[in-house]
Amino acid sequence: MTAPKGHIAAIDPASLPKHYDAAAAEPRWGEVWERAGTYHYDPGRPRAETYVIDTPPPTASGSLHPGHVFSYTHTDILARYVRMTGRNVFYPIGWDDNGLPTERRVQNYFHIRCDPGVPYDPELVLEEASARASKEGPPRKVSRPNFIAACERVTRQDEQAFKRLWTRMGLSFDWREEYQTIGTRSRRIAQYSFLDLWRKGHVESRYAPTLWDVDFQCAIAQAELEDRTVPGAYHDLEFGVEGGGRFTISTTRPELLAACVGVTAHPEDARHRHLFGKLALTPLFRVPVPIFPSEKADPEKGTGILMVCTFGDATDVKWWREHGLSLRQIVQRDGRLAPVVFGGEGWESRDAAAANHAYAELAGKNLNQARKRVVELLREPDASATGQGAPLVAEPRAIQHVVKYYEKGERPLELVPTRQWFVRLLPWKDALIEQGARIQWHPGYMQHRYEDWTRNLNQDWCISRQRYFGVPIPVWFPLDAEGRRDYEKPILPDEPQLPVDPTTDVPRGYEAAQRGVPGGFDAETDIFDTWFTSSLTPQISSHWTLDAERHAKLFPADVRPQAHDIIRTWAFYTIAKAWLHEGRTPWDDVVVSGFVLDPERKKMSKSRGNVVTPLPLVEEYGADAIRYWAGSARLGVDAALDEQVFRVGKRLVTKLFNAGKFALAQSGPAHPIASELDRAFAARLAELVRSATRAFEDKNHAQALQETESFFWSRYTDVYLELVKARARDEAAEAAAGRGSAVAALRLGLSVLLRLFAPFVPYITEEVWSWQFAGERGEPSIHRAPWPSERDFAGIAPPAESASLEIAMACFAAIHKAKADASVSAGREVERLTLAANPKTLAKLALVAGDVLSAARVREHALAAQDDLADGAFAVRDAVFAERAES
Repeated sequence: MTAPKGHIAAIDPASLPKHYDAAAAEPRWGEVWERAGTYHYDPGRPRAETYVIDTPPPTASGSLHPGHVFSYTHTDILARYVRMTGRNVFYPIGWDDNGLPTERRVQNYFHIRCDPGVPYDPELVLEEASARASKEGPPRKVSRPNFIAACERVTRQDEQAFKRLWTRMGLSFDWREEYQTIGTRSRRIAQYSFLDLWRKGHVESRYAPTLWDVDFQCAIAQAELEDRTVPGAYHDLEFGVEGGGRFTISTTRPELLAACVGVTAHPEDARHRHLFGKLALTPLFRVPVPIFPSEKADPEKGTGILMVCTFGDATDVKWWREHGLSLRQIVQRDGRLAPVVFGGEGWESRDAAAANHAYAELAGKNLNQARKRVVELLREPDASATGQGAPLVAEPRAIQHVVKYYEKGERPLELVPTRQWFVRLLPWKDALIEQGARIQWHPGYMQHRYEDWTRNLNQDWCISRQRYFGVPIPVWFPLDAEGRRDYEKPILPDEPQLPVDPTTDVPRGYEAAQRGVPGGFDAETDIFDTWFTSSLTPQISSHWTLDAERHAKLFPADVRPQAHDIIRTWAFYTIAKAWLHEGRTPWDDVVVSGFVLDPERKKMSKSRGNVVTPLPLVEEYGADAIRYWAGSARLGVDAALDEQVFRVGKRLVTKLFNAGKFALAQSGPAHPIASELDRAFAARLAELVRSATRAFEDKNHAQALQETESFFWSRYTDVYLELVKARARDEAAEAAAGRGSAVAALRLGLSVLLRLFAPFVPYITEEVWSWQFAGERGEPSIHRAPWPSERDFAGIAPPAESASLEIAMACFAAIHKAKADASVSAGREVERLTLAANPKTLAKLALVAGDVLSAARVREHALAAQDDLADGAFAVRDAVFAERAES
């Protein structure tokens, strides 16, 4: 509609739908934003104007859950706010393709297992395994290239599904910056990182006891551990002492008895001090092992004297190293007991025949089977090392104890000696704590979690994984005349060769025919830990080593958003990499989201069966309502998946739609905002803008939403719209200035509130903005419109009385209460009434009384001074109501 000159244009509400249809509007606006490049980063703008977000790449291994929607919405709210402040937002999205979760998903999806010994089949066709078929028969074995192709196929499918949900949720990524952690650029940068760390002396290969997952057949880093409380039992075993004597050890792991290499107790434990320096004899196997003191032994644990095995836990490793103990490794990589022979060097026994006879009962069994059988054997008197009867001196005592697992594993971790690659971090713990202190953490206490993790780090970073789908470790080894690897002289590629796959590429100076033959070379078959690549997300996005100018503009980033459970992995490793490579922090700020809980406030997990998929919720309530729920939660605080909050969000969306129709349907002569009530409203609105802006700058989006929502309901829609409705529609010539002021203030309020809400509910705010503001202001999208500021209020004089809006609201509320007390409708006209207030309040009311009485439909009124009423309080007396409400 075109308005006459000097007139404020209005929309025709009849031209708009009666109700807002989120299911239709949200996909439509998503397509508009993508076509228009609304969220594109502009590489031509200087770094000073750019805001870089180091976006988490979700693991493409299954479906997203509400926790993803929750935390990614927090990031998007920040991105949208910053973009509206005029900054050039770099907001990429990546997919974390590789890693154990992806491989496990693919194994189950196709019911396959990778076997590098199987030849590649270029014609292989894999079909999704049905729920029934996946349980029938052994998995099909496929070659490494076929398995990798299957992983790529499934991750691409997952990524497309994820992208559909992210798009529907209105996440304002620049999709041109999409990447995969297994992609060519990521592989090159990860391999360059390895070369750089190698040159600087931070990487080494060593054979050592390694945390090992027997199901994944893979090494695990300390950061991937999870303590779980599980049932167990103490087994009281009688040991002998050479030369005479005996003592009892309580152990939860009798299956490791054959791996016992020592016995220890605290040096000040008087019960066992006489044993130090002697040899103990193990039951069943009769192996002589040294008894030594150690302050690491806990006199309160069990009987206070401990069995040292290779290897039961990390303390066993320390004792083994410090005391030069024998290595008796019986647990194999598959979690079964290895075949061993007692009687030779390192496997000494005072009765080798009996030891071998007993161990034959255990070899090849898994750990649970071995535990059961060894307990049965220890019940026999012949198993005694003292000749005093069965060494199991009491029935096992059931306990609950904490056991270490891989966070995504199903069986306890074992310590198995293997050759692995490590990044040396233990020497740099103080430096990494200092780097963490240079970063602003939101909430602040999350910094303490980072510091606690770093301070308690007790292992270097194991970066090698014995898997297949991942970034290859770029190393070959020369083979000697017997075909043995020379681990001291690894062959690394030159930078221009990257990325390489050593299993198919050939190192410089060799021919392909020399692969695997004596005097030739052999490939490192391990891949990087997924965090080795994911810790480079800032550099992957900045094109480190590929584009120096771009890297300088985008690194370090401004902010890292993430969940608190991966501070020990993603945050820590990213900080470590940035410091080891470039001596700087990777970002200025870290914003940390909480977890999503089910309605009973229990953490959502697949094992609990309480995980729901987000898309049905989006389809039922609309993306804006789900975003409202996420935006209502403060950083670092867990939130319940509460459909009541979704309904509140949906109600807000509906109210914005209706308020927009009302405000923009008002027309009138163009006049400045000059009426007292309008100026008072504008002043309070300006205060809201300042407060919401401060909250956003402090990374406190939830406060900004709460304050904006409160103002919208309690001041704008429930009161102010009603107070000025009559004046905004008064067509009398003498009322032109007042009408123009009201209409201008209504539109100012709508324009500002829409922009304050825009980061949280982008679809409905864009919808209402498009009706008129987009054309009038020359800003097609609200998401590129300027964030509200003092400029919006330029030229508006302050109100004569700062409390005018509150006085009007209080008086209006008092009259409405009188109507409710009389059981008449709010729209009923009032023939006459008396308003009582203290003189100070009555003086303030005089400035806005016309709007209040008109809105309350009061025909006649009188004022009465009542000194005992508090400032701002009103009492309504002698109210006489019309017979019925007028239409």
